[in-house]
Amino acid sequence: MSNNAIYQLKHYNNISTLKFAICSLLLAICTSAYAQQHKTIKEDTAPVDSIDLMMARIDSLVTADSIINMTANKDERSILQVDSTKRIKAKRDWSTWRPDPQRALWLALVLPGAGQIYNRKYWKLPIVYGGFMGCIYAMTWNNMMYKDYSQAYLDIMDDDPNTNSYNKFLHLGMQINSSNEERYKQIFKSRKDKYRRWRDMSFFVMVGVYALSVIDAYVDAELSVFDISKDLSLKVKPTVIPNHNGGNPLTAQSLGVNCSLNF
Repeated sequence: MSNNAIYQLKHYNNISTLKFAICSLLLAICTSAYAQQHKTIKEDTAPVDSIDLMMARIDSLVTADSIINMTANKDERSILQVDSTKRIKAKRDWSTWRPDPQRALWLALVLPGAGQIYNRKYWKLPIVYGGFMGCIYAMTWNNMMYKDYSQAYLDIMDDDPNTNSYNKFLHLGMQINSSNEERYKQIFKSRKDKYRRWRDMSFFVMVGVYALSVIDAYVDAELSVFDISKDLSLKVKPTVIPNHNGGNPLTAQSLGVNCSLNF
């Protein structure tokens, strides 16, 4: 083999060795990059322990349940508080309560005695209703007597002998004849007018009782705030009253009564 061939063979071997070294370096670089990438992916996609995952889910469920229970308990407490506020009402202190005069007036106008009930003066109810019942009874009785005497007067004034309702007003054994007819006519007329007047008076008295009940309810409500404490007192005592018109100082005084009202 010639020197030229040997040189070419060595040069070829050197080139092959260099190519092999370059390929090996590139392969090592690629292998290292692939390994690093694979390690990163492996770390990112590393499997989680099933027990830890289950405990984490249980903890999340317990936390959510506790939050729901706390919210429900809070809502229930608020509902119970609102409900208790609606049911429990503050008791009215009747010792400091004062009636409204306008309301007492309107109640007494609408219903007799209602103003006294509103003012808590129940002892006045028998007086009010007793006055109404007495007036109604008097008005009914006088009206009945007025109608009876009016009919008797009409019967005695006509000429029909069959209309003799006036006989029930006569005493036992008494009869009306020509000698006493005029006198009985005057009696029946005067009694008719008297019972009519009494009937009308009973009506006006009933209206007066109604007005008095209204006035009493209003005034009683107005005076409910009037001071009637123990500081109100009236003192009456004898005193010496000076008389400046007298010339003698010994006789320029007189005895009298002094009245003092404290309020």
